[in-house]
Amino acid sequence: MEGSAVAEGLWGLADHHQKLGEIGKTIKCLEAICQSQISFLPLVEVKSRLRVSSLLLRYSHNVNHAKSHLERSLLLLKSIPSSYDLKFQTYSLLSHCYHLLGSFPPQRNLLLKALELASSAPQDVSACLWSCNFNSQLANTFINESDFSSSLSALESGFFSASQICFTELQMFFTASMLHVHIIQWTDDYSVEKAVQRCDEIWQTISSDKTDRCPGLFFYNEMLHVFYRLRLCDYKNAQHHVDRLDQAMNAHSHKMQEIQQHLDELSSVNHSLSRYDLPSRERSALSARQSQLQERVNALSPSSTTDKSLESAYFGNTDRGWTERLLLSPSPIDGEWLPKSAIYALVHLMVVISGRPKGLFKECSKRIESGLQIIQDELIKLGITDEVRETDLRRTAIWMSTIFLILQMQFLENRVALELTRSDYVEAEEALVEMKNLFTRFPTILHASECVIEMLRGQYSHSVGCYDEAAFHCIEATKLTGSTSMQASCQAFAAVSYLTIGDAESSSKALDLIGPLNGMTNSLSGVREEASILFAYGLLLMKQQDLQEARNRLAKGLQIAHNHMGNLQLVAQYLTLLGNLALSLHDTVQAREILRSSLTLAKKLYDLPTQLWILSIFTALYQQLGEKGNEMENEEFQKKRWDELQTRLAEARGSIHHIELIAKARIQLLQVDDAQGQSLAASGQSMQANLDIPESVGVEGPSPAQSSSRLVGLDTGKRWGKRRV
Repeated sequence: MEGSAVAEGLWGLADHHQKLGEIGKTIKCLEAICQSQISFLPLVEVKSRLRVSSLLLRYSHNVNHAKSHLERSLLLLKSIPSSYDLKFQTYSLLSHCYHLLGSFPPQRNLLLKALELASSAPQDVSACLWSCNFNSQLANTFINESDFSSSLSALESGFFSASQICFTELQMFFTASMLHVHIIQWTDDYSVEKAVQRCDEIWQTISSDKTDRCPGLFFYNEMLHVFYRLRLCDYKNAQHHVDRLDQAMNAHSHKMQEIQQHLDELSSVNHSLSRYDLPSRERSALSARQSQLQERVNALSPSSTTDKSLESAYFGNTDRGWTERLLLSPSPIDGEWLPKSAIYALVHLMVVISGRPKGLFKECSKRIESGLQIIQDELIKLGITDEVRETDLRRTAIWMSTIFLILQMQFLENRVALELTRSDYVEAEEALVEMKNLFTRFPTILHASECVIEMLRGQYSHSVGCYDEAAFHCIEATKLTGSTSMQASCQAFAAVSYLTIGDAESSSKALDLIGPLNGMTNSLSGVREEASILFAYGLLLMKQQDLQEARNRLAKGLQIAHNHMGNLQLVAQYLTLLGNLALSLHDTVQAREILRSSLTLAKKLYDLPTQLWILSIFTALYQQLGEKGNEMENEEFQKKRWDELQTRLAEARGSIHHIELIAKARIQLLQVDDAQGQSLAASGQSMQANLDIPESVGVEGPSPAQSSSRLVGLDTGKRWGKRRV
């Protein structure tokens, strides 16, 4: 009786301190039970340790301390025959600790034991829900170990448990997760397409009131559809999903702001009502307002937010209110794909990726700024300032940091691509240097970015006329990736740079690069790589005077660029080559028509090198036709563009960063401690898979005409990586 009274007293005191926000005192009260000389019932100690662990995970970085409490709780629970919910909660929180610490094998073994317990428990709704929880976490551990088949098996088991209790939101959660694994693995188009169809079928069965409970599920499903469409270079259908995401983000943001305003006012009202000397009439009015505000908040809030969950989601030890979370599913899974701010940033990124090929630079620039601001705010919250390096990161902060660092690289990558496209080389330099500096500070977390940086260094070098350096960096990029498709793209870009140099030795090097690629287009993962290869091969055939075959290859590439990729710059570059080809075949009518279309696109993009390239061909056309007036007018316009380009190139070459960017050397890195390096690498690999958004690598424009038009811009498409479910 004495122990029970003491426990009740300490629990009550802990409740009091927690309401006041005094988390340290709350934990001390609860730990007093665990450390007391008084004998308590095992359940009392278990409940106290569970609560301590939950508080530690939510409000601190002391994951090891939480883990110790949970491991002790499991030992105590072994002697208790039932108490399944407590056992399930303990297993789930302990698994979460292992996840934060990157201890994946122990996490996997623990979850298998938890599933075994769930299968032996009475098969009620609670047991099925916990089976869903454990299968979801187990699938993540398998993804971290690149065991995709086991991950799919765990997700299928979770789907079966959700089906047993007719829980459509959970069925959708597991179906979407399976689609994500298929996108990561992508063994064949048919399997991924079937997974997409299955998602669409399940989504149609969910009523709107249920989807409101899990807003994150909508973002997750729509984003996966975007990833799928972009992987296929189906920009037209991807745009529909991007628009839906953008609209949903704006609506959700507005709704959360409204709720937060009500919550702030409610807090103020509650504070006023706590005054003992409050007049009765004023108290009555405040009570009425309190009821109104609470009703409004309840009406606007997802119903799942009223559930009290022990989970700290997948992202950890930061206390984030439900208004800052986008839940994927109801409790007890109650997890997120990514933090809300990361999803918002990702939506901005998708708008950039879909809009940049169309030349919507103003909107893309605005979205890049918005995304980078979101990321910067989150990094500051995590304590990551300009002086912080990855060796300074707390182990428990690695996961969250990795999300935002990878996203930051994605935005900077797109900024480089955008600025190079519109011939703003100084801005491109600054963004590329920022990428380089980020990589040197976080080389293990951002290891996959080194290939992208080398590729962009190659594209920058090509844009400013350093073609030999451009080829060097593109070839170096091929050594930094295991992706056959990425390697093919890099080789194609290097070949274009060699062909732009134009001498016999460089042309021979280009042939050595393009030759092996010519027969492998069918084995590549997407049409984007095929477009790159066709562009380079068509240019090579023109150099070899095989004009008819060059026309066939370039026409096919143009069809891909126009119908599948919708990329205006790439279309303009293909048209320029075809216009030049038509002129070589003395088809001046077709050449004039093609070149006009190409020039219109290049002007829209403010792509100065491509404009100069086209204008030089127009000069040759007018000379061939004897149109002296048009020739003079064309040369006058060409001179203006040439002078403007030279001014921009001089600014870029005069920058302190120019030499370091074009230098034929890889980025030099500091050595990282082996143990810490392994932990950081595991986090980086997992989260690189987590954000299936990748490198902005496309086609560089060559210049088969005069030297004055050799500095041609580049296109930047997207290639897709992997992600943890």
